[in-house]
Amino acid sequence: MTAEDASSNISDLQSRALTELETLQDARRLEDWRVVYLGRKGKLTQTLRTLGSLPPEQRREAGQAANRAKTTLEEAYDNHLKTLEEASFATSSTKGRLDVTLPGWPVLRGGLHPTTQIVREICNAFASMGFQVVEGPEVESDEYNFEKLNIPKDHPARDMWNTLWVDYTGIQDEHSVLLRTHTSPMQARIMEKMDSKPVRVIVPGKCYRYEATDATHEWHFFQVEGLAVDKGITFADLKGTLYEFARLVFGQNRKVRFRCDYFPFVEPGAEMSIDCFLCDGQGCRVCKKTGWIEVLGAGMVHPKVLEGVGYDPSVYTGFAFGMGMERMAMLKHGIEDIRLFYSNDLRFLKQF
Repeated sequence: MTAEDASSNISDLQSRALTELETLQDARRLEDWRVVYLGRKGKLTQTLRTLGSLPPEQRREAGQAANRAKTTLEEAYDNHLKTLEEASFATSSTKGRLDVTLPGWPVLRGGLHPTTQIVREICNAFASMGFQVVEGPEVESDEYNFEKLNIPKDHPARDMWNTLWVDYTGIQDEHSVLLRTHTSPMQARIMEKMDSKPVRVIVPGKCYRYEATDATHEWHFFQVEGLAVDKGITFADLKGTLYEFARLVFGQNRKVRFRCDYFPFVEPGAEMSIDCFLCDGQGCRVCKKTGWIEVLGAGMVHPKVLEGVGYDPSVYTGFAFGMGMERMAMLKHGIEDIRLFYSNDLRFLKQF
């Protein structure tokens, strides 16, 4: 056999294989075709083995023809297999087993609770002014919740906080461990632990009070406490900081008003109001026709509080403020009943 005879045989084999391939409409028969022509014992492989009897100068030419035929048949096999798979997919779709025009199942997505949203918004506002966000324990001691905040046991100001006391085994005084009534205990804890000054912190957290619930009161709620201590801090710094906060959270055109108020751990104390963002100070049901909405309490840190944590009040001064998160969310979104926040009613929560 010569190289021309071998090339002719390979060409005939390729033609027969391609002609037979065009008639195949079944994946199983296509696999049989691959085994017959391209398998380890297939016709093309057997033809390649006969090339060894050719003279060396003819063997190369015949080998190249065989390799070209093998490549052609493998590509034809792959293309035909892809065609059969696409036809099978289209057939199954038309039979109703898969309708690619239907939308997929929606991915259920959760959302942040409205209280969490307002907490993050307020913390971000103060963080932009250099405050650090810290957290504290919800189960507190009487010492930090009251004593270190200038509220001794016989002080009438304790009536402002309806306390939930904790029955803690091993404590002789039954009124020494409690669920914190405000986030202000962190004022003392932070100043005690801060080796370097100044102090700039914002403290979000949950608080608890033993009181009846109604549209404006809950027995558990979120507060955000703020504290700044350094040399030379004045009431002007307090006003400027809270004014910037009001503009960041409630709009750039907000006005603020400070009026005297009493809190045992600050002196002087004040409550801050903003002009009503619904009526622009003209008077409506939200601001009770006054044009102003009270949003938080604040004041300069009381000298006794500074002394209690080892600060010299003749050298260091500071200011503190606190606000209820649910109240802030109610004002911002026009919510009329605080109990909705914790009723787990998805009809309410999905609005946020």
